[in-house]
Amino acid sequence: MAQPILLKLPPRDPREALYERLENAPQDHAEALLAAYDILQGLHDKGVLEIVKGALGSGEKVLQILVDAGNTPEVIRGIRNLMVMAKIADSIQPEVLENLQRAIADGMDDAKTKKPPGLLHLAKQAAGEDTRRALGLMTGVLQALGKGLAERKLE
Repeated sequence: MAQPILLKLPPRDPREALYERLENAPQDHAEALLAAYDILQGLHDKGVLEIVKGALGSGEKVLQILVDAGNTPEVIRGIRNLMVMAKIADSIQPEVLENLQRAIADGMDDAKTKKPPGLLHLAKQAAGEDTRRALGLMTGVLQALGKGLAERKLE
């Protein structure tokens, strides 16, 4: 019967391929390395690297300062307000805001170039269906705002 031939491969060092890539990197990526060196030199010249080095050395203290600054009632209220404003912006259809933007731009142009309308003309505009629709929206918003203010006053 035939005897199997034992094949013993020498153990391969996985770091060897990395060392080879590292040796070839300056030749393969010369332009990128020079650009990176230019960026590093610019950061060093501006003192940014020293700031980063100092921040890394005192990371705990910097983090504590940021937490203390962010833990004030004003910052918390501001973050909550931003979240509410994001919800408001999300609830408005983009077409509505585009129409509003166009109307404001047209109104500004008219205000600059045309003679101001008379009171009778303004009254006719206010009686128009589109104006009443917008006024209805605005008075509804103002009514809800007033109701919220009254409820808050009672608390």
